[in-house]
Order: sequence, then structure tokens, then C-alpha cells
Amino acid sequence: MFFSVIIPTYNRLPILKKCLTALEHQSNHNSVENYEVILVDDGSTDGTLKWLQDHQLEFPHVRWFCQTHQGPAAARNLGVQQAEGDTIIFIDSDLVVTENFLKAHATALIQASKISDRVFTYGRVINTCNFEYPTAEPYKITDFSAAYFATGNVAIARHWLIEAGLFDTQFHLYGWEDLELGVRLKKLGLTLIKCPDAVGYHWHPPFALEQLPNLIEREIQRGRMGVLFYQKHPSLEVKLMIQMTILHQVLWGILSVGGRLNERTMAGVLQWLINQGKPQLALEIARIFLNWYNVRAVYAAYREL
Repeated sequence: MFFSVIIPTYNRLPILKKCLTALEHQSNHNSVENYEVILVDDGSTDGTLKWLQDHQLEFPHVRWFCQTHQGPAAARNLGVQQAEGDTIIFIDSDLVVTENFLKAHATALIQASKISDRVFTYGRVINTCNFEYPTAEPYKITDFSAAYFATGNVAIARHWLIEAGLFDTQFHLYGWEDLELGVRLKKLGLTLIKCPDAVGYHWHPPFALEQLPNLIEREIQRGRMGVLFYQKHPSLEVKLMIQMTILHQVLWGILSVGGRLNERTMAGVLQWLINQGKPQLALEIARIFLNWYNVRAVYAAYREL
């Protein structure tokens, strides 16, 4: 099995260094014939390319390509087009994997293929804000994901991606491009195989109030792209995924008191929690009004149709 690990990146150089280093230290296993790392720089302005050029001898498995800033869908498509492997693994550039990462995906794929070749594996993603030792974070209930196809840690035969049509580059803002491809893969009859031994640690900085404007903008973009998702696949399943139901309107409307609990009115409480060393709890509380922004953006985009 020849793996091509495809990583889109945009201005994430500090954690990208850890990401690539971890991939260079994979344990040998006879089911992994070879592997390459395809890094696609999506127009970074933080010196990513200069760093790669200066350190290329340290990363013999890495090949990199560049594009103007077009988003992760276009970046992943470029990676698939340039890949030499028969099996593609998608991860993000802020994911740090364990040394058995490739071995675990290979073992699960080989085992599942004895029953059917219409399978792909989804590894475990553990969220952490520990930059120095990201792999020290334990698994938490909040790390559970019920997504069918998410590019944070997934392995799939390259030919299925080609047959499904790759990622839709109309998803140029944040969100849904991987789950939309997942709908098309499901129509091809592919089955998800959970692979908890293929572990990746998804790093993000500790929550701070300064992040709220970007988080709100991301929710608004996710709402707009969610409506595009529904346009392409108008089903109840997609409506539930993008929160375009009366239930979601009522739920987040009540919890946010009609938007009265927001980044301004909650700032004091959130900052207090952060000062108490509980930034993750502060973020979970902030998700109440962040989800309200998302639901409002979904319906605003839908009204524009």
C-alpha cells in the first residue's frame, strides 16, 4: 500500500513543523510499501515556503506545491492530482500524528477489504491546546465525531475520489466541502470504518476573547456554505447537518435569549473563566451564541436564493 498524505496549509507554520516532523517518524510496517507527504500551500504569507526550502533535507517524504489562496477544496484537489500513491490520507496542517498512524490506517483498510473494497477509514482526532506536547492530551467525550467523511483524519483509495469527482471548489468559504464529497461517496456505496488506533492530535490555541470576531465570521461563512450544501443535496439529512430546521432556530434562540447573550454581554463571564484557567469551558459556553450566528446566517443565505 502506497500512501499519499495530503495536507493543505495556510499560515500555520509553527504547528506545521510539528505536523511534518511527526510524519517523518512513522514506524516501519510491511503493509506500508511507501508513503509521501503532499503539502499544498494555499497562498501562505507567513514564510512557509521559505522554511520548506531551507529544511527540505529534513523532510525527504515531503513534496510541496503552491496555489493562490483558493481554499482547502482546491488545495486538496491539487494534492490528489499530484499524488503518486494508490491510497490517499487527508489530514490538516495543525494535526500531529502518532508513530503508528500509517500502520493503523493500513491494517484497518486491509482487514476491511477482505469483505469489500468500498471502504475508507476514519481515524481518531483529539483536540488539544498543548503546543509543546500535543500528543499528551487524553481522549475526551467532546472529541467524538459522528461525521461520515471528514478530512481531519481519513484514508481512502484514490480511485474512489476520482470517481466521486473530488472536492467541489464552489465551497470556497469555511465549511462543508468534505461532508458534501461524503454524500457523493455514500451514493457510491462506500462504508466508513472507524480506526481509533490512527490517532491525530488537533492543535488549536487556548480560547481568548480576541478570537471571537474570527470565530463569528467563520460561523457566518459556514452558514452560507451550508445553504450551498443543501442546494446540491436537498434532503432532511443535510438540513439537520447545517442546522436549517425550526428545531435549531428555537433551540439556539432560547439558549442565546434571542441573541441577547452574545460576545458583548458574555465577555465578562468568558474572561473570568479564562482567568480561572478554564478556556475550554469558556469556548463551550461561547458556542451557544456562535451557533446562533450560524443559524441566522443559514436562513439569511437561504432567503437570498
